[in-house]
Amino acid sequence: MRLALYQPDIPQNTGALMRLAACLGVPLDLIEPAGFLLGDRRLKRVGMDYLEVLEMTRHRSWEAFLAQRSLQERLILLTTKGGVPYHRFVFERGDILLLGRESAGVPEEVHRAADARLRVPMRESARSLNVAIAAAMVLGEALRQTGLLPEEPHP
Repeated sequence: MRLALYQPDIPQNTGALMRLAACLGVPLDLIEPAGFLLGDRRLKRVGMDYLEVLEMTRHRSWEAFLAQRSLQERLILLTTKGGVPYHRFVFERGDILLLGRESAGVPEEVHRAADARLRVPMRESARSLNVAIAAAMVLGEALRQTGLLPEEPHP
């Protein structure tokens, strides 16, 4: 299981997603260009010391990301345009959960490359959730289904 960020443009959200991945032991792929400098203090403040244990791979472009991707890994796009609610989807251990830009989502070529497009069910009057919150919901379910949630220490 991996988390991939497509050209993120808000450093605080990226920091929160990095922290989420670090805490759950999930590798993170950052597909550039990002809309901010990766040394941004807002990114570091949100990520805190968790960034030291994060397994992160930076990719120069979408094409570079695709070139390193294994054919056994399914690309699962989280999108408001998704046809399947995430809680009705059957996740696999090798899935890559892909998140789009906060301001614009992903282009059509990325939509076409996805093996599945999932959405978080919401009230009809709501447009979208914060990307980090949506990722936490879907990643939690994916890890639960696949038995990859970190083990809790016993007291």
